[in-house]
Amino acid sequence: MSSGGHGRRSRRHPEEEERENHERWLVSYADMLTLLFCLFVVLFAMSQVDKAKFAALASGLAHSFGTPVSPNDSSTGSQASVLDGLPNPVDIAAGVGETKTSQGLSSQQVDAASAQAALQRAKNVQAEAQQAYAQLAAARARIDKALTAAGYQGAATYQIDQRGLVVHVVADNVLFNSAQATLRPDGAKLLDAVAPTLKGLPNQVRVEGHANIEPVDPRGPWPSNWELSAYRATTVLRHLSGDGVPEVRLSAAGYGSTQPLVPYSDPTAMTVNRRVDIVVLSTASSEANDQLAGLDAGASQKGPR
Repeated sequence: MSSGGHGRRSRRHPEEEERENHERWLVSYADMLTLLFCLFVVLFAMSQVDKAKFAALASGLAHSFGTPVSPNDSSTGSQASVLDGLPNPVDIAAGVGETKTSQGLSSQQVDAASAQAALQRAKNVQAEAQQAYAQLAAARARIDKALTAAGYQGAATYQIDQRGLVVHVVADNVLFNSAQATLRPDGAKLLDAVAPTLKGLPNQVRVEGHANIEPVDPRGPWPSNWELSAYRATTVLRHLSGDGVPEVRLSAAGYGSTQPLVPYSDPTAMTVNRRVDIVVLSTASSEANDQLAGLDAGASQKGPR
C-alpha cells in the first residue's frame, strides 16, 4: 500500500516579481512645479511693497524680539519711520519709458542728463582745442617774425595738424649741402633764430629728417637715405640743444623718403621733400588735437596769417 503523500511533490507557485514603478518621476516633477509656483508667488509679492503691512510686520517682529519702541512714536508715525530710509521701489507694471531708478529719476531724465554731459564734454574739448591752437599759432607767428628779422623770410613753411606745429625747413642750400649732414653757416643762423621761441615753450620738440627718392652716392659716407636723414635730424637737434633748448624736450627721427611733403609728380618735389621738420608737439588731449587741422584751415580761409 503506497502512501499518497510520498509519491507527490508539493507544487510551488513561483513568486511574482515586484513591478518597477516607472511613474516615480512624477513625484519629483510635481515637487519642482510646486517650488516654482512658490517662487513666482514670492517674486510677485515682492514687486509691490504694502508700506502699511510691512510697517505692521516690522513692529510686530520688534515687539516679539523685545526691541524697544520709542514712546514718542504713534502707531502711524512708527510705521512711517520704518520705511523712511528705504528707496522707492521700481514699479514693474509701469511702462518702459516710465521706469524709475532707485533715486526716483525717470529714464527720460537720465537720457537728458547724459545728453547734457556729452554736450558739456564736447564744449570742453572744443575749448581745449581752441586754446592749444592759439598757443601754436602764436609760436608760429614768433618763429616767422624771427626768421624774417634774420633775413630768412620764406625759408620755412608752416602747418598745424593733429601733432602740433610743423615747421618745414628745406635742407638743400639752406641747412645742408647736397648729400651732406654738416650745417651750413646759413643753416646755423636760421636755427639760432628759431631756438629762442622753442626754448620758451613747454612743449616737446621732435626733429624729423626727410630725404627724396634720389639714391645716395654708393661711394659716399651714407649707406642709404635712412642714415642721411637721421644724421641730419640729430645734427639739428644738437644745434638747438646748444642754443639752450632743453635736451629733455628734444627727440629726433629719420624717415628717409617715406613721407614726401608733395607728390613726386610735382616739379619741386626733389627739392621740397629733402627737408628737416621741426615739430612742436601739442600738449592737448588726442580729441582736441584732432580738431587742430580744421581750426587751421578755417583760420586760413578768413585771411592771411
